[in-house]
Amino acid sequence: MMEDENAPRRPKAHEVGMPLDAMGVAELEDRIVLLRDEIARIEVALAQRQKTRSAAESLFKL
Repeated sequence: MMEDENAPRRPKAHEVGMPLDAMGVAELEDRIVLLRDEIARIEVALAQRQKTRSAAESLFKL
């Protein structure tokens, strides 16, 4: 299946500390969206682990 050439492209990855000088406004905005999505994903994983940890701690406090 071929990709639509007119579809907006998102960056494949962002590395912390990577040079930003050569990126344009649109590319920087795309990076911000990418990083915000990743932060949200990490926050969900963190909440799940905190819930699991809390349940385990309450079990062992008997």
